[in-house]
Amino acid sequence: MCERLQFENEAYMKGYHTIIGLDEAGRGPMAGPLVVGGVIFPKDFYDERINDSKKLSEKKRELLYDFIVENALAFDIEIISVEEVDELNVYEASRTGMRRIIDRISVKPDFALTDAMPLGEGAIDHLSIIKGDAKSMSIGGASILAKVTRDRIMKEYGKLYPGYGFEKNKGYVTKAHKEALEKYGVCPIHRRSFKPVRDVLNKQLSIFDDE
Repeated sequence: MCERLQFENEAYMKGYHTIIGLDEAGRGPMAGPLVVGGVIFPKDFYDERINDSKKLSEKKRELLYDFIVENALAFDIEIISVEEVDELNVYEASRTGMRRIIDRISVKPDFALTDAMPLGEGAIDHLSIIKGDAKSMSIGGASILAKVTRDRIMKEYGKLYPGYGFEKNKGYVTKAHKEALEKYGVCPIHRRSFKPVRDVLNKQLSIFDDE
């Protein structure tokens, strides 16, 4: 128990009272939004099942999503559009999403634990932990909220833009996704700042220029 609450307990011992875990899903894909999750658990709460979302099956993530929502003191989710990801870059979009959640969440935190993301000047006191989603229950909980939310969104986009396989690849770069991109072109949820998408756009532009 203590190991995955180590960072939370250290913060409590330093005099902090309300700790938020923050993580994102969707920094790597070439399509779809970036989603940031934030969760504040009660001080004495612990559940060993809450872990890095990438280590859990989809079914377990879905069950834990509901469990987290029911047991959290507060939680929040920020969905950052493709347009904003392209404008800011994925790193800054992640940071921006985390800061928005801190400002908006219904229970105000005085300390944050993030998954390898310094929050920048003017932010609340925080600790950025490499692989934090596997080391901190609070960050792990946030990662589950973010991942489940993003997967649900991408399944809907799979219906809206058939042919790209968004319901399976979730927007990540796969051989089939790249082939669909070449075949069907760029759709509205592709990230223009990502190289595979840019390459296809440049090809399309060169075709128009040749005409």
